[in-house]
Amino acid sequence: MCGITGIYNYHSSKESSTEQNVKKMLSLINHRGPDESGVFLDENIGIGSVRLSIIDLSSGQQPMSDVSGRYWIVYNGEIFNYKELRTDLIKKGVHLKTTSDTEVVVQMYAIYGAECLNQFNGQFAFCIWDRNKKEMFLARDRVGIRPLFYWHQKGAFAFCSEIKGLFSLSQIERKLDEESLSQIFTFWTTLTPKTPFKNIFELQPGHFMRVNSDGTQIRKYWSMNYSSGKENTNKSFPDAVEELDQLLHDSVSIRLRADVSVGAYLSGGLDSSITTSYIKDINPDVLNTFSIGFTDKAYDETAYQIEAAKFFGTNHTAFSCTSEELAESFAETIWHTEFPILRTSPTPMFLLSKKVRENNIKVVITGEGADEFLAGYNIFKEAKIRRFWANEPNSSARPKLLAKLYPYIPLLKNSPDLALKMFFGYKLKETEDPLYSHLLRWHNTSRIKSFFSDNLDSSLNGNNPLDEVYKTLPAGFENWTNLAQSQYLEVTIFMSSYLLSSQGDRMAMGNSVEGRYPFLDYRIIEFTNNLPDNFKLNCLNEKFILKKLSVGKIPRSITSRPKQAYRAPIVNSLFGLNSPEYITEILSEESIKSYGIFNPIKVKALLIKTKQNGLMSEIDQMALVGILSTQLLYKMFGKEPIHANVDLLKNYRIIDGQKIKNLTSQ
Repeated sequence: MCGITGIYNYHSSKESSTEQNVKKMLSLINHRGPDESGVFLDENIGIGSVRLSIIDLSSGQQPMSDVSGRYWIVYNGEIFNYKELRTDLIKKGVHLKTTSDTEVVVQMYAIYGAECLNQFNGQFAFCIWDRNKKEMFLARDRVGIRPLFYWHQKGAFAFCSEIKGLFSLSQIERKLDEESLSQIFTFWTTLTPKTPFKNIFELQPGHFMRVNSDGTQIRKYWSMNYSSGKENTNKSFPDAVEELDQLLHDSVSIRLRADVSVGAYLSGGLDSSITTSYIKDINPDVLNTFSIGFTDKAYDETAYQIEAAKFFGTNHTAFSCTSEELAESFAETIWHTEFPILRTSPTPMFLLSKKVRENNIKVVITGEGADEFLAGYNIFKEAKIRRFWANEPNSSARPKLLAKLYPYIPLLKNSPDLALKMFFGYKLKETEDPLYSHLLRWHNTSRIKSFFSDNLDSSLNGNNPLDEVYKTLPAGFENWTNLAQSQYLEVTIFMSSYLLSSQGDRMAMGNSVEGRYPFLDYRIIEFTNNLPDNFKLNCLNEKFILKKLSVGKIPRSITSRPKQAYRAPIVNSLFGLNSPEYITEILSEESIKSYGIFNPIKVKALLIKTKQNGLMSEIDQMALVGILSTQLLYKMFGKEPIHANVDLLKNYRIIDGQKIKNLTSQ
């Protein structure tokens, strides 16, 4: 796992500070790869890498070339089937210099070009420089596990694993994008390729990009498709369970490939328990597992975590996050997310990865993806109940089913019938809308935009973020099942751009830890997308096939327990008696006015409400976190200078492409 950067001034050959600029970017993402660093320089370009050594510790240094020296790569990620691909390359007569997956990637590109991407099973973002064509080739994995941000303007192009690296370049403006904020305060994230900042973009998952003297060209190489699901409607349920078992076993097995110790997160839920059971089956040696709990018992799952750890006999490290720790680390969380967030949930994940690193573990297996692809989230059940209610909109019994989905939200649990109908009844009858499953969630979240300043609100000029979603739906979307439509929206928007980023990659890599996700193996994705809906959501029984698969593999109590959403405390943590001074300062009336993002009068009223009322609505709590995180983001990346310290780079090496060219021509 690594961090990568690069600059290409394709209309100029007079850039003399390329190496220094690449080094500055690398220094700001040094946490992604503190073991080694390197830069390759050629005419007009520089590409660099900081490395977290996991595979081929002795000879996997980057940048690295193919055997001809024509192609040079910087690479962030893992190709889990690299051993099989390496064997195929050797059979073709390719003489490989290392045992690393990095060399496999660049050599596969040298032979197959962009088609190599279809053969990779992994999580990756990389850039390959073609010295003959004077062209950069950049690619990102199918679902966006690894990040890749870029900027281009007037014949110049720059990319980096994190936005902060780009902001070390003096020519790049650091300014929030109003439409992006509107998207974040609707979907919890932006719609790729947008980011929170003007002119900073993210390469979309499942896409590649070419950069040359003609500019930039972006193409899709993979997409999710549910339309062929009818092919498997005759598959028996037992056969499907057996096939999923085999796929998961192999997915976990190849994700255990590493030359360092591999640990696992054990949350006490179904998904992490299943992955842990496969790890113990494949490699019965000592397994290090890690979990996080909360001193606030309303959010704590420690009892289930301990039960699972005892069942599997793991070497378990349990960490309890206090409200004070959460508040103290929240600002550091935003430095790594580089996005506003509406929940405090990423911060405990950041603290957990810190504990993992303190135990000298660089790699952890986690259960992300199961809820999205096996219909585990309440939003899927909520949409199903709302459609059921829409058939009889005057029913008083049907909306009560919705309150049972959210026992952890007191205001819903104790609401009278009329309040439930008002809360869940938004566009109830519009069941033909392709976004139906998410309309209620997005509507509720967008209410936070009422806190925007007048200037920000007027600059949006009535912009509706949903318009962009409608425009980008794939062909044939209207023919997919209701569940398939819901899953697509959840995966492509929430999972890729929030869960795997702000709560995943950025929190783990902030502490130099790599997360690996067996449920996000593309073979499992394509298999589950083609299953009949009732294999996944059976009536209101979520992840039905996975629960059947889990029998005998994990404790029965974990299989049968009600699903508990991962959440972290908000009001008691950020606005308690021991709240850090920075929170008061950044939310002061003076700061709110100065930054110009939010309405100071409305923010002040919300803060007063926080102190007077112990029971806050979900919308108010999201507003608090959203306002605080946006203020922090603007302060860190919009107002204050960003300091690059190249002295952080370890084991630095430089490769001069001009000298290589001269030597080759002699």
